[in-house]
Amino acid sequence: GTPVASIQHSRPAGASTEGNEAEPWCRTHRLQTHSTEAVTRSSSGGEMRLSCIRRVQLLKVLLLATRSRCVHLARPIVRNSMPVRCTASPPAPAPTSTKPHRAGFISIVGVPNVGKSTLMNCLVGERLAITTPKAQTTRHRILGIVNGEDFQIVYSDTPGVVVPQYKLHEGMMASVRGSLTDADAVLLTVDVFQEDFVDDAILRQIERSPGALLVIVNKVDLLREGSPLSESRRIEIGSEEQILDRWRQKFPSASVIPVSATTKVGVDDLFDRLLAVLPEHEPYFPKDQLTDRPERFFAAEMVREAIMNGYRHEVPYSCEVVVTSFKELEDIIRINCDIYVAQDSQKGIIIGHKGAALKAVGTRARKQLEEFFVKKVYLETRVKVRRAWREDTSALKDFGYLY
Repeated sequence: GTPVASIQHSRPAGASTEGNEAEPWCRTHRLQTHSTEAVTRSSSGGEMRLSCIRRVQLLKVLLLATRSRCVHLARPIVRNSMPVRCTASPPAPAPTSTKPHRAGFISIVGVPNVGKSTLMNCLVGERLAITTPKAQTTRHRILGIVNGEDFQIVYSDTPGVVVPQYKLHEGMMASVRGSLTDADAVLLTVDVFQEDFVDDAILRQIERSPGALLVIVNKVDLLREGSPLSESRRIEIGSEEQILDRWRQKFPSASVIPVSATTKVGVDDLFDRLLAVLPEHEPYFPKDQLTDRPERFFAAEMVREAIMNGYRHEVPYSCEVVVTSFKELEDIIRINCDIYVAQDSQKGIIIGHKGAALKAVGTRARKQLEEFFVKKVYLETRVKVRRAWREDTSALKDFGYLY
């Protein structure tokens, strides 16, 4: 095969693991030449804390297939309003509530790049969904679970609604439609630049849904003084009230709520509205569970996020990441994953000159993984070719897009 680079990273003893000081250790490395697949290895130090993972059984019909290991919070969270990041400190005893318990599924739907994943991360208080400036970053349906003493909200982040160009897109749109079948409320998410919705079929399904419909107008912070938009561009878009009125006319029976997922403007109001529309129901999940997805899923997504941010044009959209090994030890998590590309030429682009591009992907991904798992991570990646996988039914089943 074509010679490729193998890069071994090692951190000098005592190297910093905080902030921007964590990277100088990357300069000490050695290069070797192999005639097999591209391999890059990354490892780093960091604070060690046992992750809270245990086996669960999903309790809702039409949910995604049961996963072997799901991510849990370090402790049950009791929130009075907006969710916040879980801390290691012991919770104060919660008073017994006399209110009936409410629980429900909230589907977040919209076209690509309107901020659906950022919104769910904001509502859940954890960075569950990867986000990049590129459209169509989200490919899978992801559940984010928020718990209170007398409520449980199960958010469902979905891929952006597109007109399918590949079988991959067809699988993604099937997950969007599936999220609407069991939704107690639908957050139709748009942004201040959007004037209409692109998919009439999904729009009709949303309108037929028995759950409450809330139209979320995101990125309203861009309409205000000091935003990156020029004054002329803001005038062209229109005022916030004009934009809200336009969506009220399109959906007269819906609640139209302005928010900014990045600055959290309007998110408290949205959260209160969602609590009001939840039906009375027992929790669908254990109160310490954060998501339905396993650790391997998040590891693969963070590597894919590093690829999305590190490459341009068609290359990042042609990549899929599969975690082949995930071993959690007392002081380190060892992760092996394969990066699949759709063409032979893309393999060389992913690897880069002397393995530099692949090394950068490993470094970026490892930092995100250590922050997410709160533990030292050893990451090894290989690049493989699975030709035209976005149109290959067998590949799409292997990658979890078709069932």
